[in-house]
Amino acid sequence: MEALTVEEVRVVACLIEKAATVPDLYPLTLNALRSACNQASGRAPVVAYDELTVQRALDGLKEKGLVRFVYASRGARSTKFRHIVDEALGVDPAALAVLGVLALRGPQTTNELRSRTERQHPFESVEAVEATLRSLAGRPEPLAVVLPRQPGRGQPRWAQLLAGSPAAAALVAAAANATTPDPRSPVDRVTELEAEVAGLAARLARLEAALGVDEEPDTPA
Repeated sequence: MEALTVEEVRVVACLIEKAATVPDLYPLTLNALRSACNQASGRAPVVAYDELTVQRALDGLKEKGLVRFVYASRGARSTKFRHIVDEALGVDPAALAVLGVLALRGPQTTNELRSRTERQHPFESVEAVEATLRSLAGRPEPLAVVLPRQPGRGQPRWAQLLAGSPAAAALVAAAANATTPDPRSPVDRVTELEAEVAGLAARLARLEAALGVDEEPDTPA
């Protein structure tokens, strides 16, 4: 599968979510989809897409075979949009729910995923979530990856790979950096910053001297 952009991931994940949670309002109009992308609850990060951003993402998703446009018929006011991720990627409802929630809320543990997928697909156990994640990770083109376990956390977190392997590498690096303590004390860090500032000031003074830049004369009263 061709890797998606960040905007495409958000848009298709919203379509996955709303298809399961508000079927009476699905497929979605452009305005409804923009609102779904920008809602503050159940999203990480929270975004503020305009309609052009959403439309461009939809165009890209259509080209990649993940979204279909439902064109307005007689009496209808606007084009609507629906995903076909399950058809295109060959995933079942359980995998679709997990993939969608990972795409909307970022890396999560199996316990978090079981709770947050409840409205889309109720899992009988954490083990069932784990099995679904393993199936997504074990595909020829993996759609999920387990991140390194963080100190103090009982469970590892999982991330989606709709944006491709480079995104996974970035997530792994971010997780590692976020959990690696800085061995230096606060005093050491301040001292280092002060030394850097002093060095920059000295370089600036040398450059000014080389260029013949004089200090500004005092402004007469």
